[in-house]
Amino acid sequence: MARGRKWLGRPLVIGVLVAAVAGAGLGLYWFQPWKLWQDETVREALPSVVTPASTPPPAGAPSASSSPPPRPRTLADGELISHEHATSGRVMLVRLADGSHVVRLEDLDTSNGPDLRVLLTDAPVREGRAGWHVFDDGAHVSLGKLKGNKGSQNYTVPADVDLSRYTSVSIWCDRFDVSFGAAELARV
Repeated sequence: MARGRKWLGRPLVIGVLVAAVAGAGLGLYWFQPWKLWQDETVREALPSVVTPASTPPPAGAPSASSSPPPRPRTLADGELISHEHATSGRVMLVRLADGSHVVRLEDLDTSNGPDLRVLLTDAPVREGRAGWHVFDDGAHVSLGKLKGNKGSQNYTVPADVDLSRYTSVSIWCDRFDVSFGAAELARV
C-alpha cells in the first residue's frame, strides 16, 4: 500500500516542477528584467532632405539666383520629466525642408524596458505618479518602438496627423501601460 502512495506523489511533484519552470519562463519573457542592465545608445542626425541637382543653364545664358534650400524648423519643444523611471532629455517637433515632420529626442536618458514606444499625445504632462496613466486615456499616435534608451533619435510623424491636436510626447511602456517619462510641447 505504501508503494502506491509513493507513485501518486511523484507525478504531483513533477507537475509542480513543470508548472514552476513554465511560470518562471513566462515571467522572464513578460518582465524582461535583463533590459534594466542593457543600454541601447542611438546617435541619429536630424534628417535633411536632399534635393536633386538642377540642370546647369546653357552656356551664355544668365544664371538664376539660387536661394538657399529651406532648413528644418523647430515648431515646438519641451524637456522630458520622469514618471515610472528616471528620464531626461529634450523633445522637439521639427518640420523638415520637404514639409514632413519628425519628433526628435535629443540627449535621451531613460531605463530600458519591454515594448517601449514613442507616443505623440493630447494628454497633459503631470509630475510623478500623477502622470502614470494619463497617456492611454486620450488621443495618441504611436510613432514606433523606441530605438534606444539613450542618445538622439528621430521618429517620423505620419502625414495625415493633425499636429494641432497633440501637445505632448511620452516614452510609453505598452506592455505595462505606464509612462517612463514625458514632455509637454511648447510652441516656439
